[in-house]
Amino acid sequence: MSDQPTDRKPLPPAAQRALAEAEARRQAAAAHAEASPKELQGPKGPEPTRYGDWERKGIASDF
Repeated sequence: MSDQPTDRKPLPPAAQRALAEAEARRQAAAAHAEASPKELQGPKGPEPTRYGDWERKGIASDF
């Protein structure tokens, strides 16, 4: 990898493969995010299933 400083030790092959796989996953995730349709009439704010609260018209439910 040419963008590494020369004063560092070279990465082992396993680390180079891991970095390449991570970059491929980032590119795939970015392509998938661009292709996803916009959600209509969904919850405002943070994703409720991720943060554990669902609020509609002032009533919050935890699950």
